[in-house]
Amino acid sequence: MKIDMKIQAIDLLSPIERMWTVSGEKILNIQEKFPASSSSPVFTVEGAYQAQGWTEWTQGFQFGSAVLQFDGTRDERFLEIGRSYTVNEMASHVTHVGVHDHGFNNVSTYGNLWRLMNEGVIEEREWERHFYEMALKASGAVQAARWSKTSDGGGYMYSFNGPQSLFVDTIRTCRALSVSHQLGHTLWGEQDEKISLLGRVIEHGISTAKYNVWYGEGRDTYDLRGRTAHEALFNAYNGVFRAPSTQQGYSPFSTWTRGLAWAMVGFVEELEFLRTRPAEELEPWGGIAEIEAVFLKAAKATCDFYIEHGSAACGVCYWDTGAPSLHKLGEDYLKRDADPFNEYEPVDSSASAIAAQGLIRLGQYLDLYHAEKDSSRYAQAGLTVLTKLLEEPYLSTDAKHQGLLLHSVYHWPNGWDHVPAEAKVPQGESSMWGDYHLREVAVLAQRLAKNETYLTFFDGRKPAVGCATV
Repeated sequence: MKIDMKIQAIDLLSPIERMWTVSGEKILNIQEKFPASSSSPVFTVEGAYQAQGWTEWTQGFQFGSAVLQFDGTRDERFLEIGRSYTVNEMASHVTHVGVHDHGFNNVSTYGNLWRLMNEGVIEEREWERHFYEMALKASGAVQAARWSKTSDGGGYMYSFNGPQSLFVDTIRTCRALSVSHQLGHTLWGEQDEKISLLGRVIEHGISTAKYNVWYGEGRDTYDLRGRTAHEALFNAYNGVFRAPSTQQGYSPFSTWTRGLAWAMVGFVEELEFLRTRPAEELEPWGGIAEIEAVFLKAAKATCDFYIEHGSAACGVCYWDTGAPSLHKLGEDYLKRDADPFNEYEPVDSSASAIAAQGLIRLGQYLDLYHAEKDSSRYAQAGLTVLTKLLEEPYLSTDAKHQGLLLHSVYHWPNGWDHVPAEAKVPQGESSMWGDYHLREVAVLAQRLAKNETYLTFFDGRKPAVGCATV
């Protein structure tokens, strides 16, 4: 990636304002097509959002997008959409025992509304606060109950594939457990065993860092620092690690870039949260220094990989770093801007939007807690990516197209993504998570530019007196 070291968040205010204008129109359009109790929109086909049954993991992005639209613009229409649909439609997601996606669905809805109330942006109403907090408490506990133990004494929250499956995605959905813990909640097991949600976040993160991320330390032939596997497989009987795998990537030994992006933002976001916890809370897991050594190593490795190997010169990535026809783009394809209209392999703008947030957050974290000279490199890389996504051909300005962020990919191996008649690979379409995460990183950048409250999924940026420090 060619990082623009001169761009500042304030330079993006005008493009972000333009994005909010087209974004609002699209949210209203989608709400007309997907009324209450309808199937969740997942991705577009010829500009129109479609449902796609696999798991119901995108409805929170739909309603959460309205909340983010309000956050970015203070347009009360979108607060009402986000609030009313969260209250009336999201309960089933809170108690969904079959998925690992609680941080996606519930923190994006209940969590964003709770956060805005904490920030004083929306009116403090006792019933509403209790409603959001009860949902967030329950959601974190339900996800935490999906637990498999590993032979090394740790464990992980298993994916919808079953107890043998650790998805790299889930590090970003750990935020559901973190908020639940922050609210004082605990998972109760058999015979009233009290299970720490904080402990499950930490142990899951350690397992993900160990089994889903590579560090160039000789793990295998394909051990390139920062590379990730979508899935790690374990023997469900004894917890022994068996092999890397993938569901949506090209192979277990290449890097599916959206999985990479989930790791980039997930690890650093949890570090931001852990820094706010009292030091004694973290002692059973070695304290903040020991935990950070694992989480920060993974965050830096994955962000460095994205910058050096995962993205093209402009900061936008292709869907998988080992996609079989990338070589047809030429040996220097990563030294040129990504080409979403090429004939061989699709780009994935949704992965790029998620990655942009991870890069910005890592830069902010290192600047705040470690004062590293190189911290600005990460934040500048994130702003470089965001700059590209806020302009054509990635920003969708066509009022007839319901998507906001174009050239997103869902599941190319399964052939779910729409390929236009004149093209050979997916292009020109959007996804609900891509649109949501463009809005989310836009809120983050906008707040940085205006020196407003730093955007977190929890309450507060800086640790209180007595909280975890290295």
